[in-house]
Amino acid sequence: MKYTLRQLFLFTTSFFTVSCATAKPTTPSNEKPTEVITPSKPQPTANIIVGADNYDVYLPMLADKKVGVVTNPTSILNDKTHLVDYLVARKIDVKKIYAPEHGFRGTADAGELIKDGKDTKTGLPIISLYGDNKKPKPEQLKGIDIIVFDLQDVGARFYTYISTLHYIMEACAENDIMLLVLDRPNPNGSIVDGPTLEKEHTSFVGMHPIPLLHGMTIGEYAQMINGEKWLKDGIQCNVKIIQCLNYKREMPYSLPVKPSPNLPNDQAINLYASLCLFEGTNVSVGRGTEKQFQIYGSPFLPKSDFKFTPKPNFGAKEPLHKGLVCNGEDLTLIKKVTQLELKWLIKAYNTTSDKSKFFNDFFTKLAGTKELQKQIQTGIPEEKIRDSWKKGIAQFKEMRKKYLLY
Repeated sequence: MKYTLRQLFLFTTSFFTVSCATAKPTTPSNEKPTEVITPSKPQPTANIIVGADNYDVYLPMLADKKVGVVTNPTSILNDKTHLVDYLVARKIDVKKIYAPEHGFRGTADAGELIKDGKDTKTGLPIISLYGDNKKPKPEQLKGIDIIVFDLQDVGARFYTYISTLHYIMEACAENDIMLLVLDRPNPNGSIVDGPTLEKEHTSFVGMHPIPLLHGMTIGEYAQMINGEKWLKDGIQCNVKIIQCLNYKREMPYSLPVKPSPNLPNDQAINLYASLCLFEGTNVSVGRGTEKQFQIYGSPFLPKSDFKFTPKPNFGAKEPLHKGLVCNGEDLTLIKKVTQLELKWLIKAYNTTSDKSKFFNDFFTKLAGTKELQKQIQTGIPEEKIRDSWKKGIAQFKEMRKKYLLY
């Protein structure tokens, strides 16, 4: 086989291995449970190389194995080839696709029930990991030797791909299956902010005691899940993490593919965490428009120069306030935010015509605490609200130090 110069360089690329014990230890006592292998030669490019493009590291790990892949449209290589198509072309024995929220091809609405099916291109069976089946059952993992996890996260606690990661890790640990995580940059990787989740408000949109914005890659987060023993009964998963190269969390990173139907661009991804809190209110975040998570408004806000009318579209079959004129604000051109912004939420609450119907029960799940709603309703200044987060953020930052790769 002939190799390009880039492939020869990538043979020397690093990967980070986390090989932790399950109920029955799988790591030899003389082997380091955590090992970092650094490149022995300089990289031929300064561009960020995501885990999926370090194929010369992970392909040998998949040879002669029956493989399952947790994937969606973000699982692409640098040349835009989808990971599953690449693996099939390389004669890797892919047996099943496991699809998170929005589905394998990413066409489902947020919260829409995803059904099992078959990929029309490869013929591979697709198992939904959303709805009632968030964690693969033993029969759905039967015959699988290794699971490859490759999803693009955006760094927010309520973005459900890290919840899917949790359940995949748990299922792999219980069924003695290795998990291979192909890491990707976090486009909000430099931001750690927001209230810390309280245990009593645990849900699929918030499974762990972390701030709303965690500032970690999905590979780093897998380490934290293992290290903090957040899986059921404290079990741990045998995980290998293929690192990104040439990446630092402070770097700007523009996603080559939108991570879900209603995050169409960099601006939406940057504003997502701040505006998603509106999903727990009667205010629209632009679902049913072409400016999702870049605008907000409702029929209950004061008349303004900026208006929009939500209509069914790709990713929003039944948008909030469908067909109604919403007054609000256009944030498409504002400067990139560097923290969790509350000013728009506070402004909307203070100016709504019906405060009694502003919040709904979903708000507490998104916030991870009842306190934020109370603070806004009682008129606590934004800076005072931020002060109440500081202790939790400081504790989290201290805890996460040992899991950071970049």
